[in-house]
Amino acid sequence: MVDVPPPRERGSVTAETAVALPALVVVLIASLWAVTVVGAQLRCVDAARAGARAAARGEAAEEVSAAVLRLAPEGATVSIRVGADTTRVEVVATVRPPFRSPLPPARLRAAAVSATEPGVLPAMSAGCGGDPLCGPRADLVAPAPGGRE
Repeated sequence: MVDVPPPRERGSVTAETAVALPALVVVLIASLWAVTVVGAQLRCVDAARAGARAAARGEAAEEVSAAVLRLAPEGATVSIRVGADTTRVEVVATVRPPFRSPLPPARLRAAAVSATEPGVLPAMSAGCGGDPLCGPRADLVAPAPGGRE
């Protein structure tokens, strides 16, 4: 004898799937967005660390900014502050979802501080040529190159 479910239970699997599938899609989209944001934050942290090390060694601010922007997410800005004791590099980026969704953009910020090498500050100040933005404790915000706006 074959067990046949009563007629009132037929189609219940279809109804349950119709309810569960949109919830699964929402969870998947949120998970992908979270992974994207975490990846971009890690890129900001890595870029800030590399920039702080390079600036603390005495590399030119333009070279440091270019190197940081190559490592950072698109559209990032870089702030470099060189002092007698420490060098600070801050990277700020806004990351948007790669797909159309109601999820908001995420504003990410990472900063790194490194000890300034001896003799770096006088060498940087000497090459300023009277530029008020050059020298100790100067903030330089690098514009995004070409297609990075």
